[in-house]
Amino acid sequence: MSSDKTPAPTTGEAVAPSRSSAGQIASFLKQARRLDPASSGRLIFSLDATMSRQPTWDRACEIQASMFDAVAKVGGLAVQLVYFRGFGECRASRWVMNAAALRDLMVGIDCRGGRTQIAKVLSHAVRETSGHKVDALVYIGDAMEENPDRLCHLAGELALKGTRAFVFQEGDDPVAERAFREMARLSGGAWFRLGPGSAAELAELLGAIAVYASGGRPALESRGGRGATLLLERMSGRGS
Repeated sequence: MSSDKTPAPTTGEAVAPSRSSAGQIASFLKQARRLDPASSGRLIFSLDATMSRQPTWDRACEIQASMFDAVAKVGGLAVQLVYFRGFGECRASRWVMNAAALRDLMVGIDCRGGRTQIAKVLSHAVRETSGHKVDALVYIGDAMEENPDRLCHLAGELALKGTRAFVFQEGDDPVAERAFREMARLSGGAWFRLGPGSAAELAELLGAIAVYASGGRPALESRGGRGATLLLERMSGRGS
């Protein structure tokens, strides 16, 4: 930022009023909207933080910036971190508008043993979007130890409110897969399996989901790239 300051007018000088062009005003308002969570796309970034999740949590800390990088030309993105761990602990952060703030929230959290609490995550998302629309929910986990019908009901509630769930599964637990696939289908979102070498793919997909949350399907279609193409295919019911 420049340290130059406009000198104060001396007594008796006439100061010409400053005029802003319509383009400058529009640019200012667009930038202001990007910094305002209430007028930006909103995405809940949720993770299972039980003990088995530490490697994926560390990986997510490193690549979550891809969500913000992807929407630089589309519009603003407000992200809320939601996680569960331990004995009944499920927490939601404030809404943040940049990668550094989200990473700061994530690096201070360590994974702890406990059962899954996916219903709490989905119920929170339903409450949030009832007040102000949440465009997308990302969930990353490897297990499901709850009533699947309850989870599917909540996914259906999200669909009615226009919130799509994008579910990323670590590992190959068949019980979790059935529930995760159905949650994604009912919400109109998509399911993906993560493998040991899928960090690059996860980054691409998170970027594509962020673009969708900020600008809707038209923005996603115009983005192009492998992540956007794969996401559109899954959202349309094509692919595994």
